[in-house]
Amino acid sequence: MATCPDGSCDGSGFLFDEVARRARPCSCRPGRIARKRAAALEGRIPRRYREVSLEREPLISIERANPHVVREVRQYVRTVAEQLDAGRGLWFTGDPGTGKTTLAMLVSKGAMEADRTVAIYSLPRLLAQLRDTFQDKAEYSLNNLIDRLSAVDLLHVDDVGAEQSSPWVLEQLYTIINTRYEEGRAILLTTNLVALDGDEALREQIGDRTVSRIYEICGDPKPMYGEDHRLEASAMLPAPLSETPLAEWDTAPAYGEARPRRRHAS
Repeated sequence: MATCPDGSCDGSGFLFDEVARRARPCSCRPGRIARKRAAALEGRIPRRYREVSLEREPLISIERANPHVVREVRQYVRTVAEQLDAGRGLWFTGDPGTGKTTLAMLVSKGAMEADRTVAIYSLPRLLAQLRDTFQDKAEYSLNNLIDRLSAVDLLHVDDVGAEQSSPWVLEQLYTIINTRYEEGRAILLTTNLVALDGDEALREQIGDRTVSRIYEICGDPKPMYGEDHRLEASAMLPAPLSETPLAEWDTAPAYGEARPRRRHAS
């Protein structure tokens, strides 16, 4: 059984009065309930990002192009418990392939290693799960799911702005962001809709109120520069080995025999 973080109960979440033979909730119980709710949504690092490290590629190339941003990420990960307790988040913006998601996954990985609850979603997947709450056999009601999303220590949402806007989308997204703002909980976001000339595209896509709350939780977005690392990785793949046509060989050798010499054009 987990110990009481307040040093009051025996880890059960209740204080027992032996004389009155009654139990009352311990001061740690609200936190226990929140962690239990969050556990159902606790994230897992996608397979592609499980081996990412600040000490090897592609981080070395990302840091070469964005030294200030990676320096801030290193500091955030080193002090992740303090950052999450203070409700301070991060968000990254930039063109596709510049390393936004990789850095965000490193932050989420650091939070998990610090034994904090994390929920990781792409925005389209998150909104699809919210829509599923209206199904007859839905696991959670809409309010229950939002409560659980609000309870995790870190909510990581990738590709903000990738979903087509609608009044319902805007309202649900604002509800999630605003609830975490009011509860003092951190958010980790990536988007490609904030440019050097402003954030008008993002505000148009997800709404002024939501963007305002993101600024309050995360501060200014961290701009990412550089080439598309995904395209670079594809370009570095080795070319397929050429095959020698069967017609160039006299006959296939039997087991143990020497391979025949290639025929030369006369």
